[in-house]
Amino acid sequence: MALFPAFADAAEPRKPTGSSEGSRKELDWLSNPSFSTEDALLLHQRTTVVADLVPEKSPLTRTTSRSELSGESDTDESLKQSSKKRKKKKKKHHHYKKKKKTKGDSSSSSESDLDTKHTQDKATRSGRNREKEAAANLDKKASNLTSERFVWLDDIQTSTAETFRIDKKPDPANWAYKSLYRGDIARYKRRGDSCLGIDAKKQCIMWDSSSSKKKQLQRRPERYFTKTNVKMLNTDGIPVCNKNSPSETTAFIPVFQMETGETSDTTEVNPLGIYDSSTTVWLQGKGCKNADHEPVNTQQTIQEPGVNVDSILMSKVEEHNKKVRENPRDINAWMEFVSFQDELMRGPSPYASKGEHEVRRKSLKLILEKKLAILERAIESNPSNVDLKLARLKLCAEFWEPPALLKEWQKLIFLHPNNPELWKKYLLFCQSQFTTFSVSKINSLYGKCLTTLAAVQDGSMVSHPLLPGTEEAMLAIFIQQCHFLRQAGHSEKAVSLFQALIDFTFFKPDSVKDLPTRGQVEFFEPFWDSGEPRIGEKGARGWKAWMHQQEKGGWVTLKSDDDDDDEEIDEDEEIKDKTLPKWRIWLDVEYSREARHWLPWRPDKTKKETEEDCEDPERQVLFDDLGPSLIRLSNPNLQHQLLYSFLQFLGVPCTSKLFPSNLYIAMDENNIFDSVLSDEKPLTSVGFPLSGFNSIGHMDTMLRGRHHIGHYKEGEEFIQNVFHSLFLLFPGKEKTNLSIFWLQYEISKVLQCLQAKKKKKLKAQGKKSKKLAKNLLKAPDNRNHLSLWKLYAYLEWLLGNINDARKVFDTALSTAGTGGLKSPQLCSLTLLYAQLEVELLESTEGAVMSRAVHILTKLAESGPYVPYSGQVLSVNVLKARKTYENALQDHLSKIPISDQAQVSDADQLVSLVGCYALFQYLTVGIDAAVSVFAQTSEKLGAPGPQKCENAGESVGIQNFPTVLEAVTLLHTNLLRFHMKISVYPLNPLREALTEALKRYPSNQSLWRSYIHIQRKSHSASKARRFFDGVTRSTNSLEPWLFAIQAEQMRKKLIENVQRADVGEIYSTIPETGLTNRIIALFEHAVQSENGTHCPLLWRMYLNFLASLGKQEQSKGLFYKALQNCPWAKVLYMDAIEYFPDHLQETLDLMTEKELRVRVPMEELDLLLEV
Repeated sequence: MALFPAFADAAEPRKPTGSSEGSRKELDWLSNPSFSTEDALLLHQRTTVVADLVPEKSPLTRTTSRSELSGESDTDESLKQSSKKRKKKKKKHHHYKKKKKTKGDSSSSSESDLDTKHTQDKATRSGRNREKEAAANLDKKASNLTSERFVWLDDIQTSTAETFRIDKKPDPANWAYKSLYRGDIARYKRRGDSCLGIDAKKQCIMWDSSSSKKKQLQRRPERYFTKTNVKMLNTDGIPVCNKNSPSETTAFIPVFQMETGETSDTTEVNPLGIYDSSTTVWLQGKGCKNADHEPVNTQQTIQEPGVNVDSILMSKVEEHNKKVRENPRDINAWMEFVSFQDELMRGPSPYASKGEHEVRRKSLKLILEKKLAILERAIESNPSNVDLKLARLKLCAEFWEPPALLKEWQKLIFLHPNNPELWKKYLLFCQSQFTTFSVSKINSLYGKCLTTLAAVQDGSMVSHPLLPGTEEAMLAIFIQQCHFLRQAGHSEKAVSLFQALIDFTFFKPDSVKDLPTRGQVEFFEPFWDSGEPRIGEKGARGWKAWMHQQEKGGWVTLKSDDDDDDEEIDEDEEIKDKTLPKWRIWLDVEYSREARHWLPWRPDKTKKETEEDCEDPERQVLFDDLGPSLIRLSNPNLQHQLLYSFLQFLGVPCTSKLFPSNLYIAMDENNIFDSVLSDEKPLTSVGFPLSGFNSIGHMDTMLRGRHHIGHYKEGEEFIQNVFHSLFLLFPGKEKTNLSIFWLQYEISKVLQCLQAKKKKKLKAQGKKSKKLAKNLLKAPDNRNHLSLWKLYAYLEWLLGNINDARKVFDTALSTAGTGGLKSPQLCSLTLLYAQLEVELLESTEGAVMSRAVHILTKLAESGPYVPYSGQVLSVNVLKARKTYENALQDHLSKIPISDQAQVSDADQLVSLVGCYALFQYLTVGIDAAVSVFAQTSEKLGAPGPQKCENAGESVGIQNFPTVLEAVTLLHTNLLRFHMKISVYPLNPLREALTEALKRYPSNQSLWRSYIHIQRKSHSASKARRFFDGVTRSTNSLEPWLFAIQAEQMRKKLIENVQRADVGEIYSTIPETGLTNRIIALFEHAVQSENGTHCPLLWRMYLNFLASLGKQEQSKGLFYKALQNCPWAKVLYMDAIEYFPDHLQETLDLMTEKELRVRVPMEELDLLLEV
């Protein structure tokens, strides 16, 4: 046969009929002698038969029937090979060697196109022998077919019901493994470990199931924080009561007991637990008395919790909807509805259908969107309400971009320009937006705010009425602006603002008083630009005197004799050691200039200086920077508040506090935890008001601490000039108060010297302070003022001159007259004298005959004071006790009439309670003293704090902590002293402190005492629970700060113990995880409302992370802190100390945000080259 059928005739060897021999030879290559024509026809026939049998789209179900295969004609071998290939392609591993050995790979017409190429390749390689074998195989019978033969079900013409196959091929895996392959075994679930038909008492079956053991091992007991348990805990409890019984209150809840023998019977009858209760009872042969009711009750009990919770939530939702529907003007109802969404999302959804466990993602966004929808409905009903709009803005801050948020704020301010509280929030928002922040922008915004509110105050903005409390809020915003400038490093502008407003308020000419605020400011500008001395500068006379003199023809300028050349510090001296790292030199020089150059620079006309002579133009303050911020203060109390704030700003301790609005954003100093002499002298420990705030000229990093005490020469002269100017301004009592503040400032410097243990500095400071005290006492108004005598004597005592101090005290008491317990000043003086004397005692033995008892007895006698001679009569002690008791009863029953009387009475009551308690302590014992405090606290308990706080706010000056607060402080200090000199349980002191701190969570002195007593306790759990409770119940930041400090002290104590070189480690404090606890506290604190924008909190957090050596985390935290407090220069200075490699980057950032950089890098390079 020919290889190519088309040329078959040409290739056949025939007799030549007219064709030449050469043409036959040419076609000779087409003939193949070894090719069999019969085989090819047979192969072709078989292929066409199979193609007819298989339809185009046959289903994939395949089976083989032995009976039918035996009767069938032989199928094609290539079909078998192709089915094998399909199976092999399903497998992941291809065995190429086996593929080479397979026979008969010729392709069939029924194969897919993918297999064609492979088959053709193999067919090309195979020879004639292989073709013959393939043809021979086609003639074999079906009995020779192996069990691996498969045909499609549709290929079989007569299908029977019993189509099956026998697999004779052995499975070698059964030799290697113990059991059959698990996929070949039918699976079932076994319920229970029992088996039907066996006697449970005598027989048992041990089920050996490794999988169940594994599952049991993997199943751990669920903790309280898992999803199921949280859901269970959040659902409300079910009231335990019987619905059928009458509603009488029973003495106890009945508990139904089950019979003891029932359990064993139940397991016998119902071993698999598949029967319900009625069937089990019937099987036990007990009958079914309550069979109809029991299943219902069980089901009811199971379903009741869900139904109960849903019904409660649904009823609450309906109640809230009803409230806001019936009274849409009720703002509180709307706010409650908004806050209720959190509670609603915590529980299961009341809208889910019965029996359906709703799976929903309780995302924050879902809650926010629901709240936002409610607030928008509320604003539609109350379009003029500011609180709702503020709440909406607060929510929008979560998912709006800052520009969009800023536009909304601007719209709100445009609609309500007369609302000072709204302005405060707007200013804080703009101040804390890092992307848009710059000092000049925010400063001008403060000016715009105060100008707008001043226009409302004057009545020139007719469209909006004046709201109550606007004047007080304006002063608060002004002070906030000054602190903002101080924190940004622009100290000169802050001082100038205070100078301008004091001149504008206290030295205003009569001719301009009737003008509106902006008109007065226009008249004030010429005075400011005239170069006249301002308050705090030498020769300052004030705006009023300047105006009068201008009308007459101006001042006669006199040459000043004293030269201040020695004050000038050579710049070369600023760098003491050039070998230090560059970042360290920069910090030193920057700090030095901060401390020396906080006063605004002005050209000295006597030296013929001009504005061009100023080396640092930033030190000059233009009127445009402060003119818009000038406001009119008509309330005398607010005028005094302005003065006290200025003195506090300069570092002079005053009795007033800053306004709560800007209390925490101005807090940046780490001295909040310093208890000055608190451990050595608990009775007279001084807690300065406003600790935690840097005074002007002090910008210390956290690691270095405060460099110097007080101010440099120029600063001290400025403060002295301020006091002298104010003395001329105020007569009488106010002048004496200023003298007290000045002496307190001197005492504070002495205390700082004592704390820092600088003996040389203490001696020099002592001389200056004593000289000032004597000069103040020489003034005619102050000679008989006991408060000044008290401070002078205390100063002598602190300096170690105890005998001199006693002489001063005795002299003051002798000249005080016979006022006795009715004189508040005399009581206060006597209390301090007695406390100082008690602190000298080493034990309470013989205390009855001490000098302190003599002093307190003489106070009660109301006679002329006689110095202590060494003994005290018992009769006098008894008389004094009775006098104290009666005086205390009278005071507690009195109600003050006016605010002024209230303040003086409060002073007197505190001193009286202190004297009486100390007297009882020395003569009877600690329990008698505690009972005096308890009696007073009980009387003042309920209305005390709120009443006093409201009174303070209405007056405008919070000039005295509430009486109860001061009494509690005396109580705790006395207990601490008693524990120091004798054995006494800690619990009474702890209880007193916890009660007081729950009432006054922002009192720093009480917190200092609390962490002082807790630091030695081995168990921190009580303190932690208390801190946690207080932080939840108040918005004050102090609990967070002191909680963090307590944990840090604990960590330091443990590290000291573990590092101690004592040969063994104490195991009494097995504390771990403190670092993580402190970080968690910091994280919660910075997320609180007041903590987010508190620079001190961020500084502490950054310092803690840096101390752990976590460089990358610290860097991330620094940038996070800048997002919230971009104005705080101390944060940048801290960062330079922690990340010295990024000095230039940090300075560039400061320059970009317009923070004050006093030493540019270029200037430092020049200084280092010299």
